[in-house]
Amino acid sequence: MLAGRALGLLAYLFSRRDRRVARINVALCLPELPEKERLRLVRRHFGALGCAVFETGMVWWASDQRLRGLIRFEGVEHLQAALAHGKGALMLSAHFTTLEMGARALTLLGPTSIMYLTPRNPLIAEFARRGRARHTVQAITSEQIRDLLQNLKNNLPVWYAPDQRFTDKNSAIVPLFGQPASSNVATSRLAKISGAPVLPYFPERRADNRGYIVHIHPPFENFPSNDPIADTRRFHELIEAHVHPHPEQYLWAYKRFKGAGGDPYRKDV
Repeated sequence: MLAGRALGLLAYLFSRRDRRVARINVALCLPELPEKERLRLVRRHFGALGCAVFETGMVWWASDQRLRGLIRFEGVEHLQAALAHGKGALMLSAHFTTLEMGARALTLLGPTSIMYLTPRNPLIAEFARRGRARHTVQAITSEQIRDLLQNLKNNLPVWYAPDQRFTDKNSAIVPLFGQPASSNVATSRLAKISGAPVLPYFPERRADNRGYIVHIHPPFENFPSNDPIADTRRFHELIEAHVHPHPEQYLWAYKRFKGAGGDPYRKDV
């Protein structure tokens, strides 16, 4: 973690574009913070990004025994109860800097599949696929919806993080931190088709550097509803609740609000 934060400091100093994006996002989403506190938060965020680089190596190559000594689960009984119904479990997560660790942690509880967005660079995409597939039943690309549904049908938990900017046919503008955000609203449709319960799933990097806490929430009740936008808003509110205790761990250096009726990242804004 010390090496990761040192790497993050270098990134903060030299990555002007990402630093600017993070500052804009923090100002939009957490306007109640004084400016000096927002700047400190952005620096801490880059430290968290540096930690994520080293964690990714652990996630892909460390043994299960090594990781079990670092990870504490809260709410495993919710996953066990969900799988007892035989329709799998859609583990609804979000893009925190602990994302890779959270996905791997789930594999420690039993056979698991994950869905991920394919990187544009083919070399990075293949490298990521191999790393993620090493410990999972299947690493499912975002285009393989049928595979996701088949994994749920096989009563597997599937890790799923649909919270990035999305402008496809299953998108809608849904507020996040009070800001209009182009969002993926397909979670409701996947839950309806599969009959799988949807369990919010959030990993957290411990402040004492001694490991991670993984929170498994009870399944959403009355989900899906007849309103996918309202369902997505429920998810966004849960993200907001998890950001506030450890805001540096959220992915601020990403243009989340681009294309939702404007572009707050334009230099003339």
